[in-house]
Amino acid sequence: MSNSTMFLIATLLFLSARLTTAGNMNSFAGVCYGRNGDNLPSPAKTVSLYKKINVGGIRLYEPFPDLIVSLQGTGLLVAIGPRNEAIKTLAEEYQFALNWDKTFIAPYKNVAFNWITVGNEVIEGEIGRYVPQAMKNIKAALTEIGNSKIHVTTVISTAALANSYPPSAGVFKPAITELITEIVSILSSTDSPLMVNVYPYFAYASDPSHVSLEYATFRSTSPVVTDGKYQYTNIFDATLDAFNVALEKINHGSVKVYVAETGWPTRGNDPYTSVENARAYNQGLLKKLTTGKGTPRRPNVPVITFFFEMFNEDLKQGAVEQSFGFFDPNMAPVYDMWNIARTSNASPSWVIWTNWVIWTMLITRLFY
Repeated sequence: MSNSTMFLIATLLFLSARLTTAGNMNSFAGVCYGRNGDNLPSPAKTVSLYKKINVGGIRLYEPFPDLIVSLQGTGLLVAIGPRNEAIKTLAEEYQFALNWDKTFIAPYKNVAFNWITVGNEVIEGEIGRYVPQAMKNIKAALTEIGNSKIHVTTVISTAALANSYPPSAGVFKPAITELITEIVSILSSTDSPLMVNVYPYFAYASDPSHVSLEYATFRSTSPVVTDGKYQYTNIFDATLDAFNVALEKINHGSVKVYVAETGWPTRGNDPYTSVENARAYNQGLLKKLTTGKGTPRRPNVPVITFFFEMFNEDLKQGAVEQSFGFFDPNMAPVYDMWNIARTSNASPSWVIWTNWVIWTMLITRLFY
């Protein structure tokens, strides 16, 4: 038995023990990691902090080889994508896609790559039309190098919806419906999710007279929106169900919807941005995730979610965009968020589900 095989088996046993004995592990709360800052911690310190706060995944907006090296053997599930600027070439040149996979995926056998996100909010722009073929090329290249189990998807925003209220009226914009349909056809054929960016903060801050703070931040104790037989106490669920309905309307209701980004800034737009509001939103969402429950329309489909983001990034434009981080670059917490991971109790079904995900993912690395 090779050393790498022995290592993966040990990792399987370790992760299984963590998940079954610690029902409080938020295995499917991941956190996004960006590098638009000039004072961020080293990759090793960054990965150590991810492990310390007990999350299950990390999203990278582009390959950072030094960080990927530090992810080896951690068990963190990784979402990673090429830069948007590379999508056209990925679509037009299969060899470029193959080289991308060989450079950033194949060498790192002990990194748990689970999703490759081809494009972040590019569907409505000029690059959008290249996304389907880029996805196909990336997937074919993964298969060629022996990593066919990695999911290939794309990330869209709520701007892709022509209507989202009430959720039953969810529908994609006519101008991109054909493109979205082509993309989700690929997702359906590979059992891959559609990833979306969801920001109740922007809905609230842009229209506070019609969107209540309680509804936006998981603080409503009773339904705010009743849509037929479905009731909603928060915008997050309502938005996801608008996407679910939109998918049903293009005959792809079986495609899962996962969240690639969501968060709340702590400053830059008073009174809508504050530590109190950010804590309420993010902790409220984390509590929801630890139950393993989905949305009102899909209650039995847990929503894999990546919070935005790990660190405040000082090179972003404007105070709001600089202030989504859970930690300052010196690794001091902006507010007390992740202690909830040590005190919440996940239901047995949630623990079983997350256990199954990691076992399945690692076993495929062993035998395929």
